[in-house]
Amino acid sequence: MPIPDTLRALLQAHGPSGYETAPARVFADAAAAFAEVSTDVMGSTWARVKGTGDGPTLAIMGHIDEIGVIVTHVEDDGFLRFTGVGGWDPQILVGQRVTLATRGGTVPGVIGKKPIHLLKDDERKKVARMDQLHIDIGARDAADAAALVRVGDVAVITGDPVELPNGRVVARALDNRLGCFVALEAARLVAEAGGAPGDVVAVAAVQEETAFGGSTTTAYALRPDVALVVDVTHATDAPGIDKHELGAHPFGSGPVIERGSNLNPRVSDLLLDVAEAQSIPFTIQASARYTGTDADAVHVSRGGVPTGCIGLPLRYMHSPVEMVQLEDVERSAQLIAAFAQRLGAETSFLR
Repeated sequence: MPIPDTLRALLQAHGPSGYETAPARVFADAAAAFAEVSTDVMGSTWARVKGTGDGPTLAIMGHIDEIGVIVTHVEDDGFLRFTGVGGWDPQILVGQRVTLATRGGTVPGVIGKKPIHLLKDDERKKVARMDQLHIDIGARDAADAAALVRVGDVAVITGDPVELPNGRVVARALDNRLGCFVALEAARLVAEAGGAPGDVVAVAAVQEETAFGGSTTTAYALRPDVALVVDVTHATDAPGIDKHELGAHPFGSGPVIERGSNLNPRVSDLLLDVAEAQSIPFTIQASARYTGTDADAVHVSRGGVPTGCIGLPLRYMHSPVEMVQLEDVERSAQLIAAFAQRLGAETSFLR
């Protein structure tokens, strides 16, 4: 199964939290073929497929930002100090190539640290901290570096998506360009079918990895009657993952339908009913308090929004080698499109 062109373009676009212009443009351009596209001052983008009747408005939300790093200081010798934009395991950053987005264009660099040969015995036993790392852009000194990069410039790890056997894909930013692609694809399927009873709005929300900024403001502005948040979750068929803690969500098992305190039980149950009626495989995940996704912001917007959450099984989250099985992505979009068709004027989400 090849990578869909739109998903590939989303994954190739650089866009850490707060700097999502490039991937948001990809989302908007793809959506314009079948929907009315809008963008707000935060940078969130949404694509509306008009309903055919008086059904409720459904918002399908993925977050368009990715984790990255931001330059905090330029040293006298031209090396760049940085901190994370979003949650990093610093071990992953050691030795990575990065691409910095600057006012003059992109600048390549590498993340370096003291070589293992020079580490003392006690240092070798310790995990590298982010403040022990630096970005080397080949600058001779601070003036040379400052001609290329400013404090506040952001970077992402360099690398294009890679197709593996069995319909599996490796890339940075699968968290959560996947959710945006699923939202877009579900809306496209609805448009292709002639619409749903109510409006269907695919949302690419900004700043999820840092502050839920996009989901908070977009949910307030759109005032949806019901919302589905699409994000990644941990695939449990990789070594070291505890199924007793997370449940079993292997590759190929379809969308992960979440149930929990922050989620509307009627939305979750309807997702389960639709999956069974459409013979779409799925698994169930439980969250006791927070989902850790945009659903935590959406469900308390204004007077409250009945919200559901769908996860996409992902290996190696928050790394440059995140991995997904495309079949799970396709089935998630099919589930949401079918869910949208089941929403009529009589549909109630009262608890």
